[in-house]
Amino acid sequence: MGSFSLMHWAIVLLLVLLLFGAGKLPKVMGDLAKGVKSFKAGLKDDESDAAPVLVTPVHVGASRKPASEA
Repeated sequence: MGSFSLMHWAIVLLLVLLLFGAGKLPKVMGDLAKGVKSFKAGLKDDESDAAPVLVTPVHVGASRKPASEA
């Protein structure tokens, strides 16, 4: 049920060609590729701009009173 045969993919390809047309399909795929490249470049920029985060430890002591006594 989860896998598609070659015939399923052929039908999907035929439907895509009918919907978009053979002339418009390369333009759509080019725009998709530009979007993916832009997304990847944005991820790289975010990783290089991110400063290391300093985490200070929180000490939970036994000297705190329980909420019922407060």
